[in-house]
Amino acid sequence: MSVLFLVLKKMSLIEEITVKNIDHLGIVAGLIDETGIVEIINQKLGVDNREKITASQVIKALIINGLGMVSRPLYLFNQFFEDKAVEKLLGTGINSEYLNDDTIG
Repeated sequence: MSVLFLVLKKMSLIEEITVKNIDHLGIVAGLIDETGIVEIINQKLGVDNREKITASQVIKALIINGLGMVSRPLYLFNQFFEDKAVEKLLGTGINSEYLNDDTIG
């Protein structure tokens, strides 16, 4: 009986796992981080604590999108990131809903 419980428990854990894709974009994000572009932009523009995502993170997202080899209009920008591990690419607490055409504008 305990074996059955263990199998059911494992099945429920597997159902909760979601896989997000980063492809080559993880390397791109790592290079952006290594060059310090985000920090330089934050120093020049400043950071508004009321924003969910900073201007520098939006620029990082634009670079990642541009090197993602897709061409979509800006109003579909957040769809590019829907299946990506956005927190790994752009930072903790960021999700694809923050990357909309209003934010980019």
